[in-house]
Amino acid sequence: MDLGLNVWAAFELSTLPQQVINGLLLGAIYALIALGYTMVYGVLRLINFAHGEVFMLGAYTALFASWFLGYGKGSTLETSGPANLMILLIASMCVCGIVGVAIERFAYRPMRSQPRIAALITAIGVSLLIQYGGALVLPIAPPPSINEKVNPYRGVVTMNLVGGDPQLLEGYEKAKIEFETAEKEWQAARDAKAPDEAIRTLRDKKNDADRTMGDLQRRMDNSGVKIRIPQGQLIMFGTTIVLMIMLTYLVMFTAVGRAMRAVSHDFDSASLMGINVGKIVTITFLIGSMLASAGAMMNATFLGTPLTTFFGVMPGVKAFVAAVLGGIGNIPGAVLGGFLMGIAETAVIWAGYGQYKDAIAFIILIVVLLFRPGGLLGSAKVEKV
Repeated sequence: MDLGLNVWAAFELSTLPQQVINGLLLGAIYALIALGYTMVYGVLRLINFAHGEVFMLGAYTALFASWFLGYGKGSTLETSGPANLMILLIASMCVCGIVGVAIERFAYRPMRSQPRIAALITAIGVSLLIQYGGALVLPIAPPPSINEKVNPYRGVVTMNLVGGDPQLLEGYEKAKIEFETAEKEWQAARDAKAPDEAIRTLRDKKNDADRTMGDLQRRMDNSGVKIRIPQGQLIMFGTTIVLMIMLTYLVMFTAVGRAMRAVSHDFDSASLMGINVGKIVTITFLIGSMLASAGAMMNATFLGTPLTTFFGVMPGVKAFVAAVLGGIGNIPGAVLGGFLMGIAETAVIWAGYGQYKDAIAFIILIVVLLFRPGGLLGSAKVEKV
């Protein structure tokens, strides 16, 4: 029993709610990429391994759009407004939509009648082509990042879940008064040109009061439970939920969605019913690529992550695992899987094993394939090979 208590004591339980929130915010990015994976797989039964590179191109498009608006390196412009963010978002979605359609048209469509292994190899080839081909034309050294001034939402929303110790708060208020008093005495002695020894004594008294006040403030903060949510990441989370709802409505309640579901069941039967299969597949790639670009733009803008042509590799892998975890081909499952992946990653960091945060994706993939191959919200339908 004592061993179990000691194990739990090693964790900062007061920071656990913050880590859960961090996981949900991180999972919002994975969820947006996973939606693209799950859409393409749902229609074509194809894993688009170039999807992470589309994500990367979306981030670079947002970078170039920010430069066009005047927010390059050393910009003297003030903080921008929501309109500039919309310009970055629209530019990223348009460019990545075109790229996604081009990939489908020139890389995957010729492979549609070939064995699936051929399409899989093609997808890997397209991914490598964009990664290394992009390195020839895109800025990568030093890795650029979007100027933070283009983001008007740099504030933090703070919520107190559990208040701090009242005794510590009372002690902090007293220490604050003592510090302010000592600081005034020290400043007055300097202004009056008091002897150096007296000034040093008052300075040491001020520094001691400052350290005491800081120590009490840290103890007071640790005695309560707070969560801090960056405004930009809160926008990402809300955007993910809104896009999932819109996508679900599109697939379930519109003519295009019904056509997508028909094509996902059988190409030939859908074609005999008058559905333009090629058009529906193109629309699927268009929507999936635009969703990935939305996540890329928000990731690069709100988090300020430096960009290289490998920017989308790990997010793409983790989003694929998220899609499998939730049930690939299932839209709510992709979002659920993204959030669970984000929480799992931050839980590993919280436990003190941050060096293994990328490995957790593959561990989850193995566990899911062993015990729930269809995913949490997917079906266990058996496909003939």
